[in-house]
Amino acid sequence: MNRKILKLENLLRFHTICRQLHSLCQRRMLAQWRHVFSSAYAVQTAQLYTRPWQTDALIRAALFQRRLLVTKKEKRSQKSPLPSTKSKKEVEVWLGMTVEELARAMEKDIDCVYESLMNTAVDIDSLETHSRLDEVWIKEVIKKSGMKLKWSKLKQDKVRENKDAVKRPQADPALLIPRSPVVTIMGHVDHGKTTLLDKLRKTQVAAMEAGGITQHIGAFLGHAAFSAMRARGAQVTDIVILVVAADDGVMKQTVESIQHARDAHVPIVLAINKCDKAEADPEKVKKELLAYDVVCEDYGGDVQAVHISALTGENMMALAEATIALAEMLELKADPTGAVEGTVIESFTDKGRGPVTTAIIQRGTLRKGSILVAGKSWAKVRLMFDENGRAVSEACPSMPVGIVGWRDLPSAGDEILEVESEPRAREVVDWRKYEQEQEKNKEDLKLIEEKRKEHQEAHRKDREKYGTLHWKERSYIKYKEKKEQQPLKLKEKLERDSNVLPIIVKGDVDGSVEAILNIMDTYDASHECELELVHFGVGDISENDVKLAETFHGVIYGFNVNAGNVIQQLAAKKGVKIKLHKVIYHLIEDLQEELNSRLPCIVEEHPIGEASILATFSITEGKKKVPVAGCRVQKGQIEKQKKFKLIRNGHVIWKGSLLSLKHHKDDTSVVKTGMDCGLSLDEETIEFKVGDAIVCYEEKEVPAKTSWDPGF
Repeated sequence: MNRKILKLENLLRFHTICRQLHSLCQRRMLAQWRHVFSSAYAVQTAQLYTRPWQTDALIRAALFQRRLLVTKKEKRSQKSPLPSTKSKKEVEVWLGMTVEELARAMEKDIDCVYESLMNTAVDIDSLETHSRLDEVWIKEVIKKSGMKLKWSKLKQDKVRENKDAVKRPQADPALLIPRSPVVTIMGHVDHGKTTLLDKLRKTQVAAMEAGGITQHIGAFLGHAAFSAMRARGAQVTDIVILVVAADDGVMKQTVESIQHARDAHVPIVLAINKCDKAEADPEKVKKELLAYDVVCEDYGGDVQAVHISALTGENMMALAEATIALAEMLELKADPTGAVEGTVIESFTDKGRGPVTTAIIQRGTLRKGSILVAGKSWAKVRLMFDENGRAVSEACPSMPVGIVGWRDLPSAGDEILEVESEPRAREVVDWRKYEQEQEKNKEDLKLIEEKRKEHQEAHRKDREKYGTLHWKERSYIKYKEKKEQQPLKLKEKLERDSNVLPIIVKGDVDGSVEAILNIMDTYDASHECELELVHFGVGDISENDVKLAETFHGVIYGFNVNAGNVIQQLAAKKGVKIKLHKVIYHLIEDLQEELNSRLPCIVEEHPIGEASILATFSITEGKKKVPVAGCRVQKGQIEKQKKFKLIRNGHVIWKGSLLSLKHHKDDTSVVKTGMDCGLSLDEETIEFKVGDAIVCYEEKEVPAKTSWDPGF
């Protein structure tokens, strides 16, 4: 409406100016005619041109108004029918952005991101530049910065091409040839597994390993590592020889071994060991195994049972024949052609050779110069050697072989695949590392989301708690709560430090470390003392291990490794314990003792004497009446300085100290068996009854023991 009125006023002004110009032009024409016909030319001319500035001003005003109207019309024609909005800067974002990436995308400083997240549920103090942001917080930052959000299709939709190496398709049955069986010896600790191997392989394995796990060259596996490999799907075992001591019978690890073999669908040959002992009872072992569905041929089953003595070598040939007979029934075959496929049995670092693996070849023939990939490591084979340490030029299926030439140390159980070239091997390893990183990112995002929900819930509760209060009251209450929590946190920290055992584990080979960690995975007494694995690895104990143990106040455990004099002196100087062992179950027992030392002592009650109440009465002391019990000591003696408890009908109704103890009318400190006495308690509200028992005892602190049972 205002625009229409303004337009009408402009038109009226323009019309008035035009009329004025028209009258001015008429006056000029009239003046010219007068100049021609009138004799008073000079006078008329003077009158006409006395005020020329008025004419010029009117013309300028008219032209200005004209230009104003034309300009406004042009502007109105250029305007869009919809009102224009101020354009916002568009920011390209993607899921899982870090703080630094978001700031870079916004072309802002990192502080801008932090400022936008203030007064939200995000914990700013724990937020680092590399911390990943949830979708909600990315949107919040963009919104508060006055920008427009655009999800990056490139980041979301771009899928990296799978460059992993895979197994070949199944071979033509015509190409398969018979192969030797891969045998795993399993059983309980000290049932004779290593001694049996010593006889079977005619080596000094038992002397070298001193009863530890049997996992070195030769591809015979202890049950702990076998379990870990089975979990990865590494089916390298054809036959399991289950060793059970005839004098000990079926034990916990025997049952575990049976379960591992059954889960892997591997047949069992039963070796009943230590039959040379007088207390040996092989039939008892067979009957005990019936409860676990291991039925020997003597009882109508299909499990071969051989009575042996690994120490004397008795029936070793019979055991070998039973194993070969079972292998023939299985008709084991393999393809010796094409690219190599195998499994890492063991891996360790040799000072002269670098990373070394023991492997079982399952397909193809391995030769010097082959390019292999296992896990996130690759190798160009420089040297191969057999179980006796002799160099070999090639390895066929089922053959255990040591491989030298790895760039990094693969893990036991990793699948070995041959590839065509070194660039291809690097490509495969890079892909696997990328895939692992992607999985880690997913886990990180999941944790971030959980943390965000926790913070949101805490923020909501705080708002409900303090929302109705004035800001001064709210600040004062928060200050008081914080002040009360400070000493509490210090106390909690001290308790936590005493109830946590940080450990570092170092082993000679990868499988040894893995077996130890598998046993530690059974730890189920965290409510007593938390077992915290700080670091584990292969190789001798180093200076870095000592520094790490000092930082975490932990203990270093080594299996079949060394700690030099310099390292031991450094550890002693820093107060770090180094515990070296050559037998795994000795290491675990040591660990149990260390856990016991971290537990608070248990207070035990030791009875000194017991008296029965024969009569009750009361005496007056000042203005108070004190109940007194007349007693006779039935067992031991009662001592006034010790602690007492009152028992009625088998229930303890009071614990404390005596106020007085008298024999006849004399105060006394000790009353022995058969003597009468009168006593009063330090708590006057307790009433005695005839027949109650008074027990005198002392408290002693005894070391606590962990409830963790690793099965040894």
